[in-house]
Formats: sequence, C-alpha cells, structure tokens
Amino acid sequence: MADPQSNARLRADAGAPTSGVIHVRTRLTADFTVISNALAQRRGSAVTIGVAVYILSLPTGTPVSIAALCAHFTEGEILISRALRELEVAGYLERRRERLPTGRIRTRTYFYDVPGGAPQPDPDGPPEPPKPPRPRKPSATEQSAPFPAAKQAAPAPPPDQPEEPTALADADPRAVAVLASLRRVDPRLVLSEREAVRLAPAVAAWLAAGVGPSRITALLTTGLPDRFLTRPAGILAFRLRETPLPAPPPVSLPPVPDRPAVLPFQTCDGCERAFRAPEPGHCRDCRGHLVGGLLRAAG
Repeated sequence: MADPQSNARLRADAGAPTSGVIHVRTRLTADFTVISNALAQRRGSAVTIGVAVYILSLPTGTPVSIAALCAHFTEGEILISRALRELEVAGYLERRRERLPTGRIRTRTYFYDVPGGAPQPDPDGPPEPPKPPRPRKPSATEQSAPFPAAKQAAPAPPPDQPEEPTALADADPRAVAVLASLRRVDPRLVLSEREAVRLAPAVAAWLAAGVGPSRITALLTTGLPDRFLTRPAGILAFRLRETPLPAPPPVSLPPVPDRPAVLPFQTCDGCERAFRAPEPGHCRDCRGHLVGGLLRAAG
C-alpha cells in the first residue's frame, strides 16, 4: 500500500528578518534576573529602567540609597532621585517606616517585580547572625596564675589618620561655620550637632586644600534634588567624599626690568617750545640752527 501523501504546500522558511533587531538567545542557568516586559518596555526615561533593573539584580539587604546608586552609575543625584521618584509613583518602589523591637524606627525599602504585590520574605532568607563562641575552659596554667591575663589593648589609630571629633567644641570652628551657613542658602540643609561633628573633618580637609568657604558652600548647595529621600547630611557627605587636591604653590614671575626714568619738560630758550631734557637749554631744531650758523660763519 502506498504511503499517504499530502497535497498541501509546505510553508516556506521565513529566515532572518529584513529589518529590526535579531536576537541571539543564550540559555542562562546562573547569574540572571527575571524582569517583566511591562518594566523593560516602559516608556519614559532610560535611567529609570536602568535603575530598576539594577535594583532587581541586587541581593536582599543591599543598600539602594541615592549615595549608593550614584557610586555605581555615572549619572548625578538629580537624575537618580528623579528615577527613584518615578519608580515610587509607578508602584515599583515603596518605603515603609517600621518600628523595631527595640523601639527604634527605621525605613525599609521594598521593590516589586509587579506593582501592587504584597511584600514576601526572601526565599533564601536573611543571613543568620553568627552564634557567640562557647566559653573556653581555662587551662591549668591560667587557673594557677594569681591574676588573670590582661586583655589585649585595642590598636591605636595610625598617626597619619586624623581622629574624628567627638563633640562640637572639638571640631574645626571654620568648618562648623561653613556647615551652619548652608541653611541660609537652602533652608532644608538643617544639620544636627552630631551630623555637623561627623561632616566637619571633610570640610576642614577642603579648607586645608585651599578651597574657600564661599566655594564650598556653592558646591554643596548647587544642583540639589527637589525632594530629599534621606537626611541632607547624607547628600553632603557624598559630595564631600572626594577631597580636592591642594592648590599648587604660586609661580614666581620673572623680574620686570626697570623702566627708564622719564625726563622732565623744559622750555626752549630760543623758540619757547616744550621738550624733554635733563637740563634747560635749546630744543633739537634750535640746536640744529645754531650748529648750522656756526659752520657757515667758520666757512
């Protein structure tokens, strides 16, 4: 019996598209992130999508503050804060103020794969704190010793590393004055005493590098975001993180040669015309006439 045959035409191979993107797929088994098309194809800023994809790729517990994102991306604080604000409005990002069992309040950041979902614990779970080591039994030598061995003192900080002041009175008064004057430019830059003590060493380093107080104020207050998502001290600390190079020594200019002395004006005894000469006498024209007359008289 003959094999059954179909009279239907075979579908031609479509082949590669003549325009548009051509995907080269690779099946990933590790180090990948699942992202919804609603987020990846979201219309608007590419910075917003890039920040969202980066946050989704981070493990739970990674800091995603403006300072941490600015340290990773090349964009500045304004674009990063604007991207976080757009993600928060769209429902991908949420910040909640939660009270700890100790009574302190902290802000927890939730990022949703799909807006509107409920926060669920990470399947991997947060890392468990290390268990305290078991107390070691003292040896026979330690038991027989009349006094226990003294604890090893903590290493002192290196001499070249300046110690941070512990009180406002120990901080550089010029640096504290610069920090206190920031609220005159932007009323939002109100710092507490502890924040001023923490930022004073960085401002003092800028002053030691030759940057004037007015220049430091301009660098700290120019281009701030419209809305602060953190305390203003965090933004100021990020801007003060890189200490500028010290100003180069002044270049000595070559000595300027002495200019010749300017001769005073004199009045010609013959034509009474003013001319410059060290002593009174005749001008150049009168001297020429006198010399010519003497030569003709001698001839």
